[in-house]
Amino acid sequence: MIGLEWAQALEQPNDASTTPAGARRAWLHKAPERHVLELYRRAAAAEPDLPAPWWLRALAAGSIRSRRDAFLIEDRVAKLLDSRPGWVFVPWGADGETGYWEYMPSERLLDGPGIPTTLQFTDRHLGWLDLVPPHAGYTPPRAVVVNGPADLRANLSMFESLAP
Repeated sequence: MIGLEWAQALEQPNDASTTPAGARRAWLHKAPERHVLELYRRAAAAEPDLPAPWWLRALAAGSIRSRRDAFLIEDRVAKLLDSRPGWVFVPWGADGETGYWEYMPSERLLDGPGIPTTLQFTDRHLGWLDLVPPHAGYTPPRAVVVNGPADLRANLSMFESLAP
C-alpha cells in the first residue's frame, strides 16, 4: 500500500510546463514538508530505489535545509536559462524528478541523432547541478559537476560551447 500512496504523491497533471515552478503541482510539492518527508522515508524503507525528486533525497539525507531552499535553487537556474536563447526545460524527466534543461543548439554539433547538452538537478553533490555534454549513443559522457547557480552563471558560455 505504501508504494501506491507514494505513486499518488508523485502524480502530476499531464501538461508541458516550461519551468520547474510550473511543474510543481504534485502532492509532494504542496503538502506540509514534514508529511512529505515522513511518507518518503516510509516508502523508501520498503523500496530503497524509490523514484523521488533530487531535493527530497537531499532533504531526507540532511544535505539541504528545506524544500523551499531547493525550489529557490531551481528557480534561480530557471531565471538564468530562460534569459538565454537555446535552453529548453524538459518537464518529463525520470519518474519523480524535477525535469531537466537541454541546450538545443548543441544538437547541431552531433553527426547523427543524439542528446544535446543537458543540465540536470542532482543530490549526488552539494552543487545540486550536473551538466552532461552533447553526445550520440546510449552511454553519456561523464557529467560535469556544476557547483550551484553561481558556478553555472560564471561558466555558462563554456558549457554552451562544449563539443561531443
